[in-house]
Amino acid sequence: MRRFRKILVVIVLLVIAGIGINRLYQKTAVNSTGRFNLSQLSLKKKAPVINWREPSEDKAYPDLKAHPNAWLDVNTSKQRVYVRDGQTVLYTMYCSTGTGKENKTPHGTFAIQGERGKFFYNQSSGEGARYWVSWKDHGIYLFHSVPTDKDGHYIKHEAEELGKSAASHGCVRLSVADAKWVYENVPYGMKVVIR
Repeated sequence: MRRFRKILVVIVLLVIAGIGINRLYQKTAVNSTGRFNLSQLSLKKKAPVINWREPSEDKAYPDLKAHPNAWLDVNTSKQRVYVRDGQTVLYTMYCSTGTGKENKTPHGTFAIQGERGKFFYNQSSGEGARYWVSWKDHGIYLFHSVPTDKDGHYIKHEAEELGKSAASHGCVRLSVADAKWVYENVPYGMKVVIR
């Protein structure tokens, strides 16, 4: 009788374990060998932590001399700028684009223009930025850092919207490091697509 109880307990435990494994199986991707891939668990994704002062990725920026056909692809729905060479994404940057009808970032195909600078301040909007590069209307629509006040101090509550929501007046805001890289490396005439 004891042996029967032990066997019954083992069977019950195996059934319970089987239910747990089945649930785990349903939440995982199975690779071609039929094994569980625990790294593919379908867990709720956490929003990325965005440091608006630093580069968007933990890798080196692309060498544009090695990619003479690279272009900037701005996705306003995802709030991302992709540095592309053809269809290959070389680098992804967090951004914030324009909001509403009056401040909407224009969509279309443009090119980097000759105007660029290290700092500007717009009295009427009460905001400025560092490392700006024009892509439309010669100094009106820009890539630039997250906004600053008139003294060049970053406006933290605005900067914290980077990559999360459209928050600009039509320009494309970037992290401080990404804006500096664009300012120093993106050449005159490079294609810019805003969509």
